[in-house]
Amino acid sequence: MPPTARPHLTRTSGRRPRTLAVIATTVMVAYAALAQGARAAYAPSEVIVKRAGIVEHVEVPASSSVQATLARLRGEQGVEWAVPDYVAHEAGELIPNDTGEGTTPGDWQQLQWNFSGPFGVKAPEAWANVAEDGAPGGKGVVVAVLDTGVAYSDRGRFRRSPDFSRYGFVPGYDFIARNKYPNDRNGHGTFVAGTIAEATNNRFGVTGLAFAAKIMPVRVLDEAGEGDASVIAEGIRFAVRHRAQVINLSLEFSSDVTGADVPELTEALRYAYKHNVVVVAAAGNEGSTAIPYPARGPHVIAIGASTEHGCLASFSNYGRGIALVAPGGGPDASLAGDPNCHPELPAGRDIYQMTFAPPALNAFGFPPGYEGTSMATPHVAATAALIIAAGILGRKPTPSQILARLKATATPLGGPRDRTLYGAGLLNAGAATAKG
Repeated sequence: MPPTARPHLTRTSGRRPRTLAVIATTVMVAYAALAQGARAAYAPSEVIVKRAGIVEHVEVPASSSVQATLARLRGEQGVEWAVPDYVAHEAGELIPNDTGEGTTPGDWQQLQWNFSGPFGVKAPEAWANVAEDGAPGGKGVVVAVLDTGVAYSDRGRFRRSPDFSRYGFVPGYDFIARNKYPNDRNGHGTFVAGTIAEATNNRFGVTGLAFAAKIMPVRVLDEAGEGDASVIAEGIRFAVRHRAQVINLSLEFSSDVTGADVPELTEALRYAYKHNVVVVAAAGNEGSTAIPYPARGPHVIAIGASTEHGCLASFSNYGRGIALVAPGGGPDASLAGDPNCHPELPAGRDIYQMTFAPPALNAFGFPPGYEGTSMATPHVAATAALIIAAGILGRKPTPSQILARLKATATPLGGPRDRTLYGAGLLNAGAATAKG
């Protein structure tokens, strides 16, 4: 079973100190219909015709059809064009039919407050926005998940999570076992990948925010959730070289690790930025102003955690290095004057995605206890993927442009003096993917 997220340094004889990162989770204990989009509709009783420079509405005879009427009109002399009178519809929400833990379509909303609740990231609005832009679910974008691996395939004792599409992955690598099979032995990486791209609208399980994005599984943490800085740096460079557009780092080092301690990591982060790759990282779970690496690294988007109530999570790190917050679950912090914070009341709910049902590695469910900045980070990575796919900022937006967009569209939390707690505010994927 994964440990609580207490990063540390260990020393091994005959080597320089081995700096370890651990999963940024406080306690450890799923497209087709959406991708197709709505079928174009048009008025059945009339068509639009331009003839001799004049646009007119022509009634469709009761004995004919729209297509037959168009064929007749297009054959007439003087007709410049003839088209159906297409009907537009409001760009409302898209509500998938995933069933959550039960059998009723749409019940994913009972679990995923983080996507559709009052202090969720407005996922239904985001899904509608990117579908309107011809990029449903973030189709075409590759997100590298550098973590404990992902339950992405059936191989030996390993099984693909039943709420992942077999087509939802690009080749990754296992930097722990040094092979091309980055299967998860922990559950954390599978959970994170699920928040980003779990299969959606498949009448099963829950939903992923960028459900049509491709996941690149890169295993840089072992079964205990720990990994060397040098290995993580290798994973970052691998992801960049293999054309990932977004990298998710739901992991943290001890807060006393400096950039000088992890030069290979900071160089890899600069390499990613130089190659236009967005890197999003967990701000850590010590309830401190000391933001750890890699979130403190160059050009990294550092993500804090918020609760179901719209308060800073009690465990979340905060400070000037925080870009924004996203749902991480858990209890509210004790913040005097913040109307959303009620630490005296029962804690808000955890975050839920399909992953291993401990201790089995081939049985899946929705285990409780997943809360942390690890859980917050993939919300932002997924939203970055949606922004890229939709082309809102152009064909190849820079990491700086995406960060600016995320900040400009975030929902403010707390008071005007609380930027050091919440950064720009709560991630709003709906606003971030809206035109204008």
